[in-house]
Amino acid sequence: MVKDPNRPNGRTSAYAFFVLSCRDELRKRSPTSPVNFTTFSKDCSEQWTAMSPSEKKKFEDMAKADQARYEEEMKHYVPPKDVGKKGKKKDPRTAKRPPSAFFIFCSEHRPTVKSEYPNLTIGEIAKKLGEMWSKLGTKDRAPFDQKAVQLRGKYEKDVAAYRAGGGAPKRGPGRPTGSTKKAQADPDDDEDEDEDEDEDEEEDEEEEDEDDDDK
Repeated sequence: MVKDPNRPNGRTSAYAFFVLSCRDELRKRSPTSPVNFTTFSKDCSEQWTAMSPSEKKKFEDMAKADQARYEEEMKHYVPPKDVGKKGKKKDPRTAKRPPSAFFIFCSEHRPTVKSEYPNLTIGEIAKKLGEMWSKLGTKDRAPFDQKAVQLRGKYEKDVAAYRAGGGAPKRGPGRPTGSTKKAQADPDDDEDEDEDEDEDEEEDEEEEDEDDDDK
């Protein structure tokens, strides 16, 4: 799928701003030491949970400012006609872009929604997931933010390895791939092509809901 590089960057949550500040501090203290992202993510989550509302306010204000920035930029954004159309195939060795916290949430809860509401269409399921996400508080979103940060760290390492010519990086968890990317999926992926196409449609619907609801 062709993605528009000029599309405004998505909104950043308060927790994500906090994690970024922790990562900057860690790099200042140990600029050459390797980072264990699993341990780092766990430490960030524990620190965030222990913080008082007044301590979190700084990051929540940053998130509100970024929300305003995003909304203002989207007012002037006009997507090109070719966005969403199939483009040339990407190098299968490139790292897979990591999913956002919202997409991780959808991936985990979509089966439950499908089971509870079997008559809903793909678009209605996506809308339901968006509504569920919008009702989550910062504390409930933290585990998904944590996973997103962890996957982002792995993605950055894989991209660096790819650019350095270190071979094809392993493809970690991410958004489900559609039928046009079937050749790039894991050999053990036994989902049928129709289900992949359905999930592609769900992703498009969920992406719209993510724009409507604060991450």
